Amino acid sequence: MNHPFDEGLRHRQVLKRSDDVSTNPTGHPTFGDLVTRRMGRREFLRGTLAVSAAAGALTMNPALCFRVRAAKPDTPAGQFGFPELNAGIDTTHHVAAGYDADVLIRWGDPVLPGAPAFDPMQQSADAQEWQFGYNNDYIGYVPLPLSSGNPAHGLLCVNHEYTNEELMFPNYAGDTAETVEIEMAAHGASIVEVRRSADGKWQYVPNSRFNRRISPRRTTIELSGPAAGHTRLKTTADPSARRVAGTLNNCGGGLTAWGTYLIAEENFHGYFGGRLPTDHPEQRNHRRYGVPGGAYGWHHYHQRFDVGQEPNEPNRFGWIVEVDPYDPNTSPVKRTALGRFKHEGAATLLNADGRVVVYMGDDQCFEYVYKFVTRGRFDSGDRAANRDLLDNGTLFVAKFNEDGTLEWLPLVFGNGALIPESGFHSQADVVIEARRAADLLGATPMDRPEDVEANPKTGKVYIMLSNNSKRTPQDAHAANPRGPNPYGHIVELTPESGDHGAIRGHWDLLVVCGDPSKPDCAALWHPKVTGNGWFTDPDNCAVDNRGRLWIATDDNSATTTGRSNGIWAIETDGDLRGLPRHFFRVPAGAELCGPAFSPDDETLFLAVQHPADNGEQWPVFARKSTFEDPSTRWPDFRPEIPPRPSVVVVTKQGGGKIG
Repeated sequence: MNHPFDEGLRHRQVLKRSDDVSTNPTGHPTFGDLVTRRMGRREFLRGTLAVSAAAGALTMNPALCFRVRAAKPDTPAGQFGFPELNAGIDTTHHVAAGYDADVLIRWGDPVLPGAPAFDPMQQSADAQEWQFGYNNDYIGYVPLPLSSGNPAHGLLCVNHEYTNEELMFPNYAGDTAETVEIEMAAHGASIVEVRRSADGKWQYVPNSRFNRRISPRRTTIELSGPAAGHTRLKTTADPSARRVAGTLNNCGGGLTAWGTYLIAEENFHGYFGGRLPTDHPEQRNHRRYGVPGGAYGWHHYHQRFDVGQEPNEPNRFGWIVEVDPYDPNTSPVKRTALGRFKHEGAATLLNADGRVVVYMGDDQCFEYVYKFVTRGRFDSGDRAANRDLLDNGTLFVAKFNEDGTLEWLPLVFGNGALIPESGFHSQADVVIEARRAADLLGATPMDRPEDVEANPKTGKVYIMLSNNSKRTPQDAHAANPRGPNPYGHIVELTPESGDHGAIRGHWDLLVVCGDPSKPDCAALWHPKVTGNGWFTDPDNCAVDNRGRLWIATDDNSATTTGRSNGIWAIETDGDLRGLPRHFFRVPAGAELCGPAFSPDDETLFLAVQHPADNGEQWPVFARKSTFEDPSTRWPDFRPEIPPRPSVVVVTKQGGGKIG
């Protein structure tokens, strides 16, 4: 029945992107509690910013770096040398002087051979399946050929997280059967061949044999690992519990040493509707993940998204998906050994002993940080031997202690409370209900762990903690992080003895975000931070090939910050530790995602998603953006073309390394 559907429309953006409504019922000490106990209120106040009327800067107590370390001399070769970009907000993108930022590929551009040209007034699901998807998020670059390390010819692996129907469709009044099919086709991922020409300009190859679209509409994905074949994943369409139709809400991701692409499934709960009987055995499990979220109307047209009809379908989402970008004919695989939660990313690192370690965050307030350590070891001489490395190993969750130490708690059936008396009867139950397993082991609730990135040069690991507006003042004193914590912070992990497979480590704070000119923010930065240098809501991040950290933001709050999201480079060591520098900013309403560097650091790929979103939050526009009336028509700026999520490629004028 093709009836318009707009149930829950006003809640969609919250559900689709962050969903900071906590579903964690535990009373474990939060990260803020630990910082409070460790530093103490008086010590924190001594370290809190003090505004300088002359310089507009702040003072920072060495307590910011909890473990005492000797000051290191500045290392100019590792510092950022670009002229800082002015923060602000308008209808287009901006990059630091001396750099070019060109649009490489946009929503609707042809990807597969024979794909039609983009026509926003005559969209169809079949056309969208052949075109670049919507709201590009994570970007990974893999060279062609695989072993070459080629910085000028490769494949872009791009996630498509969700859709903004009010910006996609003309005269949108709610979902219909037709719009649902287009939305589904616009989700998933795109793999696109790209190359840099002799003049330094990048182009994508529309008819490449490598090009591929992955969607929840037509792509069959295999299940592997401990949950594959389990009865809790069986559905009417798949009684074997070994094949899933597609992947949803693909946010962050990662690349492996053997050249595969990891897709993180994040806010999958929002795609499910209907009602589960209160006595159903999945009721507790679904409640812990916020299922059904009701952000979309898909369940009106597809039985599998109605939990009343298919109660096991939600258990088939929330995983890490592995894709071989070099072979479009292979099926992607959901690696269930890595656990089920709202994955923001999957940063892989080769440990010194050859095991592979994957760091992951669960993007919701009061959720956890995880890592997975493979049982087997990477074989650099045999790519096929690495194919199933991610099916066997140990999943851990982090416990942050108040003395600055870190414990990794194994999420293994039979460990502690992970036993039949608690409702766990196998490792399949543990990974399906990874959140509840982490609850029972006493993991530390965090302030929305988003991207987690490992630095192979230093061995450090960085966690982007975006915000937590649900924290109350009673949860923490005037310590850091804050209660509430609307601006986020960044945590740095150091594994014990440099071993990422170890069960212990240490943690520090890199920065605490917010406007340093406002003492109430209780922000902590390097004293030389500028008015353009500070940021809020760290989301995605990247480490360039020289080991330097770059931060992408998603505050989407023009009313409170007066600036667009963008990317900042930040010093992580030496006397300039904690000093950020603004490099790139997106147009009004957009979020900056997926920073990825070419192997020579001469190209930076950036994903700009949902331009023109939340027009009512930008005082200059001050009304809701729609297809007909958006706050910006970036990047085409043509009256008949709506705003289009796009991938931007940044290069240095005259050539050279970024930053």
